[in-house]
Amino acid sequence: MDRTAIVWFRRDLRVGDLPTLSSAADAASDSMALFVLDDRLLGPAGSPRRVFLFRCLRELDAQLDGRLLVLHGDPVEVVPRLAEQIGAGSVHVSADFGPYGTKRDERVAEALGDVELIATGSPYAVAPGRLTKGDGTPYKVFTPFRRAWYDHGWRLPAKTDAGTVSWLDPADIDGRIEIPDDDSLDGIELPPAGEAAALERWDDFRENALTGYNDERDRADLDNTSRMSVYLKFGCVHPRTMLRDLRGDGAGRTTYRSELAWRDFYADVLFHRPETARENYNERFDAIEYNSGADADKAFQAWCDGRTGFPIVDAGMRQLRAEGWMHNRVRMITASFLTKDLHLPWWWGARHFMTLLADGDIASNQHGWQWTAGCGTDAAPYFRVFNPTTQGEKFDPKGEYVRRWVPELRDVAGAKVHKLDGDRPAGYPAPIVDHQVERKVALSRYDDIKRAEG
Repeated sequence: MDRTAIVWFRRDLRVGDLPTLSSAADAASDSMALFVLDDRLLGPAGSPRRVFLFRCLRELDAQLDGRLLVLHGDPVEVVPRLAEQIGAGSVHVSADFGPYGTKRDERVAEALGDVELIATGSPYAVAPGRLTKGDGTPYKVFTPFRRAWYDHGWRLPAKTDAGTVSWLDPADIDGRIEIPDDDSLDGIELPPAGEAAALERWDDFRENALTGYNDERDRADLDNTSRMSVYLKFGCVHPRTMLRDLRGDGAGRTTYRSELAWRDFYADVLFHRPETARENYNERFDAIEYNSGADADKAFQAWCDGRTGFPIVDAGMRQLRAEGWMHNRVRMITASFLTKDLHLPWWWGARHFMTLLADGDIASNQHGWQWTAGCGTDAAPYFRVFNPTTQGEKFDPKGEYVRRWVPELRDVAGAKVHKLDGDRPAGYPAPIVDHQVERKVALSRYDDIKRAEG
């Protein structure tokens, strides 16, 4: 047994259901808890994600009685230097399957030399790359992936807590920094951070909203989604813990399990096709025409600001700025509007979302955008063009969601808020496009691709 190990926390900011702790306890009598503030990850993140991370780190530090070591720098340099300083024989992590994380860990393992980098578990119920079709190739369509995911199953939660490992005091470690103070949030209200908050939120959702989840999850006006995405993003809870609580029958349980399967599916897609974080999954769409120039830039800014003149779109974009979160149905509506009505590249919108979302996850965000844009993992996707008016009427039938986030419209009663016609309150813009016209343009541009292919 090694005398000392390092537990390097990343997307697993908890102590319960964390196999990494058992691995470290088996390898060494004492362990150093480490988190590295990596500019390659912090740089692209906006204030909501950074602030939530810092708050999660404070909660984790409290769980470890103040023994979380926070260092700043490139992990390829920081982790080996710490291992040498404390004489560590092993470094223990949860596996990272993202494009950057995979390459980073390969470089860290090489830099560690004789000190072993040991990956135990992952942030997923079923790790990316584990499920393949009969011919050994990865799944490209969700439904067969989900069947294989169910058939494969997952382990029960690991029985770990802060006492699983004997933690070393990091007080004398060179380069130790305090967990950064919160960035300016400009009024954004984030949920409480950390493992205890995640479990409390999960218990509340299961008790009060899970039964109706299948029927009501798309209703933007109702608070019937779990809002667990930010906790899953930072590993404050593992999906395995949630799946244990979702055992049994019922439409709500079945649908929620499927949502967790989507999360694993998109991680699997990105693992096999890391370039799709920036490029079209369906390469046919490399040829599609997008708008450009000053007018395109102006339209994009109106979309970002929630000033398109389409109430459900504007409400969603304003919720994003106010909460660092957006209802999932509205994410699809706003994404469809950007790509099919404004004819702008999906990666513009994906980048904007990743800047503002506290739960911004590269796999789910990029591939959710591609699914809506029509260039992702879907059989006949491009013909799906959301009508923002009818979507608003269907999923915000009384207009309450719109009135909550668009104060200019708070005096417009009921569902009329979605179809203002010519009667628009002062200060609220006219529609920046004609949806029916732009729908035809979007489909015409897709037809151009088909004709070019012969």
